[in-house]
Amino acid sequence: MSANRYEVKQSVDTYTLYTLRDSVTNSSVTICPERGAIATSCVIGGEELFYLDRATFLDPEANIRGGNPILFPICGQLPGGEYEWEGTAYRMRNHGVARNRAWEVVSYAADAGEAALTVRLCSSEDTRAEFPWDFELLFTYALVDGALQIRQTYRNLSNSAMPIYAGFHPYFRSESKDLKYGTDATRYLDYNDNEVKAMDGAVPLSGLKESVALLDAKARYISFPGPGGRGTVTMSYSDAFKYVVLWQVSGSPFVCIEPWMALTGELVRKEELPLLEGGSHLELSLTIGYSRE
Repeated sequence: MSANRYEVKQSVDTYTLYTLRDSVTNSSVTICPERGAIATSCVIGGEELFYLDRATFLDPEANIRGGNPILFPICGQLPGGEYEWEGTAYRMRNHGVARNRAWEVVSYAADAGEAALTVRLCSSEDTRAEFPWDFELLFTYALVDGALQIRQTYRNLSNSAMPIYAGFHPYFRSESKDLKYGTDATRYLDYNDNEVKAMDGAVPLSGLKESVALLDAKARYISFPGPGGRGTVTMSYSDAFKYVVLWQVSGSPFVCIEPWMALTGELVRKEELPLLEGGSHLELSLTIGYSRE
């Protein structure tokens, strides 16, 4: 369906894909609901921002390396892959239960203001084996004036408070691993040696196996060079995303720049664990933009 400059198109590439298009800005975003509702492609102003390992996308048993995986209810890892809640031990995979499950398409539309797709993930017997709460996630991907907006609603359908530190794991195309970031963060935690280090804008990731986490940013905004050093990518996000985690793999042409609500292992550590009260909901947003200037 289409209206004016915007349209939404369906296609099949092993899985059903939905592509949002903006003809005026030469932009498009492709989402695969069956594979964790991941955005596999984000083209802004004709520039593809996301890296995607196609083999991991096509393999239903693989964690997709690329695109923008959704992290819920946790970001990162748990020590030994498990946690305890009210005397019961649970096992949960890295980054939670959302990225490896099929989401339901709720609606899609294009009008004079945007092209948008809304998808939903609800708790099930399967998710409760890892995460014993009832929940509903509603995400709307919207392409608006050459920027990708991801509008998120997290609902706790249980009676008890639900721990949640959600996030995103976007893989941005980059040959360089030592980018200079536009951020007001002054310190970062280097998980390679567990030292807190001073930051002057640049964070050298070359050769690092583990990630680093920007610790003290007050502005919920970060910018960095686009693919090939061309232009500038920007991300802005809700206040709940307190941290940005940076990660790379040597020899792979990407850098992951990831907004997180809490640091890895927080479901075990419980020092700043966000809780969503029973019957309540949380609304957040993330916007990705790009300028060639």
